[in-house]
Amino acid sequence: MKHFMAQFGPCLAWPWTKLTDVPEFTDELVDLIAGQSDEQSGAYTIRELERIRDNNLVAMMRALKAQGWGAGAILKGHDARLKAGTELVATAADLTEARPVVTFARAVPLDWTDFNGHMTESRYLDAFGQSTDRFMELIGCDAAYIAAGGSYFTAETHIRHIDEVHAGARIEVRTQMLKGEGKKLHLFHSMYEGERLLATGESFLLHVNLATRRSCEPGPKVAEGLALMAKAHGGLPYPEGAGAAIRRP
Repeated sequence: MKHFMAQFGPCLAWPWTKLTDVPEFTDELVDLIAGQSDEQSGAYTIRELERIRDNNLVAMMRALKAQGWGAGAILKGHDARLKAGTELVATAADLTEARPVVTFARAVPLDWTDFNGHMTESRYLDAFGQSTDRFMELIGCDAAYIAAGGSYFTAETHIRHIDEVHAGARIEVRTQMLKGEGKKLHLFHSMYEGERLLATGESFLLHVNLATRRSCEPGPKVAEGLALMAKAHGGLPYPEGAGAAIRRP
């Protein structure tokens, strides 16, 4: 503030002359205002205040994004383009590879963290949910298939929190299909930063008819995708932690 007043104060002094009961622009006034500003800002440095400002701006932008309004609408469109153009997330060609497929990849944004400074619980579910959505697309349960009346509903989910995830971490989720027969779809998601395992999410889903809201066999398109994935993942080892539950004390 002292630097600002020294630089721009003389320019500000002229408008003051249009007011009444204003102080003269003196060194004493600059010291007074600078001292009050420092007292109000607390013990933060300029760089710390800049980070606080930027973090708050990002948080407000993401709140607007959720509403699809103003600058948030632009951010929402930008994120959609990033998702569509990412090279990290699996494609249909990965259906035949004998390894878990990458179904989610991104950097953790600041507003995904909680009061403890790590990723909040709801965002783990969000990430694993998006991974399930991408897997559904890979096996043929895409927007057109859903519009025609078929989809999957999640019946059960189990998440294990193994290590901390902080803002800025580049995470990816690798998905293994444990079962994909008839109405049933059993997925195991593993979240990594590099090769560090952060969390796992296990989901059991049922294929449904959206008109009747009842479970049913998938259509030929999805059945074919499931068969390809079952062949690719059939020989993979059963992942550690799959089928786990919270034990009764």
